[in-house]
Amino acid sequence: MGFLEKIGKDLTGAMKSRSDDREMLISVLRMIKSAVMNAQIAKRGSGKELTDEDVVGVLSSMVKQRRESAEQYDQAGRKDLADKERLEIGIIQRYLPQQLGSEELDEIIRAAIEETGVSGIKDMGKLMRELMPKVKGKADGKVVNERVRAMLEK
Repeated sequence: MGFLEKIGKDLTGAMKSRSDDREMLISVLRMIKSAVMNAQIAKRGSGKELTDEDVVGVLSSMVKQRRESAEQYDQAGRKDLADKERLEIGIIQRYLPQQLGSEELDEIIRAAIEETGVSGIKDMGKLMRELMPKVKGKADGKVVNERVRAMLEK
């Protein structure tokens, strides 16, 4: 699998490097590799191979977990741990597709609204079901939800 090979190569490079953030990079790359391997093993149980979309899903959930942890650490007054989580997010995001800008996201949302014929906030679930596969890994679900809600309330 190309993705695991790239992580392995990056991990080897990080181990050989003499940079200051070496330990953090090695740790995060090992976590990524482990999470992807676990997803691959779970998927093999159903007789299917892991797709690039599956890998993006694994990485997106890792980013989401770290964002939530960082928020909780901030609320608890643990800035050091929150900063560590944010550094991990930065490393993980290197392997995710380019994130959508707000204008691009708004255009995708408008197109989905026209496509589904949604007219109000009560149909938000229908719109989100249509929209999320299109932006998976390219935009944070929380941001998408907020943008959709703002557009439907207008």
